[in-house]
Amino acid sequence: MPQHQPLATVRTYLSHLHAGDTAGLVACFEDDGTVHSPFLGTLPAQAFFPRLAQSSSASVITPIDLFASAEPATDLFRVAAYFRYDWTLNDGRELTFTCVDVFTFAGGSDRIRHMHIVYDTHPLRTQVGDKYAPDPARPGA
Repeated sequence: MPQHQPLATVRTYLSHLHAGDTAGLVACFEDDGTVHSPFLGTLPAQAFFPRLAQSSSASVITPIDLFASAEPATDLFRVAAYFRYDWTLNDGRELTFTCVDVFTFAGGSDRIRHMHIVYDTHPLRTQVGDKYAPDPARPGA
């Protein structure tokens, strides 16, 4: 698999994320592609990106670096994108953090099979709350 195809897809993905282009983001993925998110768990890309759009009013993506598999498996190729995410939520709160998205491509495909989002959730939880914390209003939660 030529390395330029997955790298080009990841660059396109980052451009769509910056633009808030949900349809463009989904189009970067295989039809059954998945996203593994620290907050939302594992979802089909077709479900994840509309949920992201519902909670966002703006995103500024500043790429820092791209990393490609040095020793790819015979049937998989990975690209990691390290970037700064300036995210404005629908309620006006602004969050800034760096993260790494790890993209897996099946051999011969230029569409994303899986994406794992990696970032430190602690600073975000302190700013927007920890939705996984027990709810004191619900005993046993």
